[in-house]
Amino acid sequence: MQGSPGWATMRGMKGDHGHSKEEIAHRLAGSNGTGRLRDAVYGGIDGAVTTFAIAAGVEGAGFSSAVIIALGIANVLADGFSMAAANYLGTKADLDDRRRLYKVEKRHIRQYPEGEREELRQIFQDLGLSGDVLEGAVRSVAAKPEKWISLMLTSEYGLAPSEPNPVAAAITTFAAFMAAGIVPLLPFMLGLPDPFMTAAAATAAVFFGIGASKSIWSLSPWWKSGLETLLIGSCAAAVAYLAGSLFRV
Repeated sequence: MQGSPGWATMRGMKGDHGHSKEEIAHRLAGSNGTGRLRDAVYGGIDGAVTTFAIAAGVEGAGFSSAVIIALGIANVLADGFSMAAANYLGTKADLDDRRRLYKVEKRHIRQYPEGEREELRQIFQDLGLSGDVLEGAVRSVAAKPEKWISLMLTSEYGLAPSEPNPVAAAITTFAAFMAAGIVPLLPFMLGLPDPFMTAAAATAAVFFGIGASKSIWSLSPWWKSGLETLLIGSCAAAVAYLAGSLFRV
């Protein structure tokens, strides 16, 4: 039928999902979890950038492959752990703040129930409810304190629906950093011919792959997202190489 999207077009639409009762219930239940995409991209890009930057800087300075391997491994372990620890502490701070606000809202509901109901009423009004439907929604949610507090946390404070997981965030960041960060070192560790150029090509592939994978969760075409990440990583590597060349032995 003219004007209807074809099969290929519908397959290409990002974020498409089913709308049966079972599919909706399953999808909403899964939305309570916290995704690890940001942590993986964060760790992977930084791992590839910093490790290759070390290789580029040392190569630019004219030192041996042994120096590149030693400094690269030290960076993968130390910087990877540092990033994981920083992400853990940052996510833990978000979790602590969320739990503090939870206690605040719980106390306010107990001490100022009418004021909190008015907040709830105005939230539903902003969503377009009015009259008996509005009052019924307020009564229904107010009868379930945990749902009430959860709604206030998301609507009043702008928090995510679920609690962040500091341990999972740290592990994901560290694993992604290690996986991407070891790639620039492999040509040197394996004794491949022209290891620096091989490392540059492999690292470029990692940059492009990470960027392309991000497109699954964004509106950008995979090639555009990949090239964007490749450009950013290449600029960092070029700066490191030029800085190292200033101290060339």
